[in-house]
Amino acid sequence: MLLPVLAAAAAVASPSPDAARLKASVSALVGFGTRHTLSSATDPKRGIGAARTWMARQFEALSRDCGGCITVERINRRFTGPRAPNGVVVEDVLGIQRGRDPNRVVIVGGHIDSRVTDVMDATSDAPGANDDASGVALVLETARLLSKRQFDATIVYVAFSAEEQGLWGAELLADTAATRGWQVTAMLNNDIVGNTIGQGGVRDANRVRVFSEGIRASEDLPQQMRRRGEGGEDDGPSRALAKVIDGIADAIPGGVDVAIERRPDRFGRGGDHEPFLKRGYPAVRFSVGAENWDAQHQDLRTENGVVYGDTIDRMDFAYLAKVTAINAATIARLAAAPAAPASVGLSGDLSRDTQVSWPAVPGAAGYRIRWRPNDTARWTQSQDVTGTAATLRQVPVDDTFFAVSSLAADGSESLPTFGGRAPRR
Repeated sequence: MLLPVLAAAAAVASPSPDAARLKASVSALVGFGTRHTLSSATDPKRGIGAARTWMARQFEALSRDCGGCITVERINRRFTGPRAPNGVVVEDVLGIQRGRDPNRVVIVGGHIDSRVTDVMDATSDAPGANDDASGVALVLETARLLSKRQFDATIVYVAFSAEEQGLWGAELLADTAATRGWQVTAMLNNDIVGNTIGQGGVRDANRVRVFSEGIRASEDLPQQMRRRGEGGEDDGPSRALAKVIDGIADAIPGGVDVAIERRPDRFGRGGDHEPFLKRGYPAVRFSVGAENWDAQHQDLRTENGVVYGDTIDRMDFAYLAKVTAINAATIARLAAAPAAPASVGLSGDLSRDTQVSWPAVPGAAGYRIRWRPNDTARWTQSQDVTGTAATLRQVPVDDTFFAVSSLAADGSESLPTFGGRAPRR
């Protein structure tokens, strides 16, 4: 039961993405011929530069429609590496929707660059419809859905460059977040989110995979050993984010199921959420339930009756709209909620009772203590409180996991912070 201060709050309505608008965005991006990171940055009609300018103009149009609520930024830096031996200026296009707290941010992104079979081929047509115009279209549609609302946190909508050359655009934004002192509540990476027919004709239209780390990439060995001792391998901030996304998806009528993938990305592969993970930010990757590798990183061709290429006709925009709805609902909840508690301390050794405590969170109207038996993955019980400590009677710490989340006055809930051993006094 909600606290009295929250009881009358209305639930946040589920967003309604427009499949036709998503298709129009993907069509526009495909129309630039190639969006390879090493393609022309100055041609007004073809290449990465034209695509990035188009993206900036889409954010500007949304901002005009919401009375200037979105600020457009184009951040850049020069990178050199094996896939750009002569160096290349990498530019991200940002739409920043300022919240009441300018420093706490929720980030949603997709990469605007595309490629064919040869990662160094910057001239051949590389439509990149699903990889990753689908993610960029999702970002734009999410901005359209949320831009007329005011949130506590700032929302950063981003089209990354140079994912295919080395995750450089994501590295640029992760560095920018650290430099600007942003408190990143969550980062949602959407990469290959628009098809339902996978390799060999397998159809998977009812789920989307959400990849998340358990133990944090940013933790040093003592921190990892402490998490191991406390049993929190399945409850790091990114895994907690994935579980929250799963719960939100379950509440969207006619939506798709979230499959929580318990690894940072597909086997042996990576994406634009990884630079954020390395800096300790909660981050996940959305990808379709069944990938079609004939439509990824392929020259446009037909061989032995097999059609290759990442073209728009392979996409399912009704499905993409459902994935967009999950993103938008997740961002709306987290941006409306206060920050998560910085830490949660537990004590109750040699006792049937457990004491739970945490530092106060600015702007929180209350808190939700969650707990579950050690042999389950989902939270099974909860109790709402207004203070910053509570004793749970007949709930032994030896057999139970605990977490605490912050609540806004309208009931919006932060990510849960997993409980660990309280400092010895």
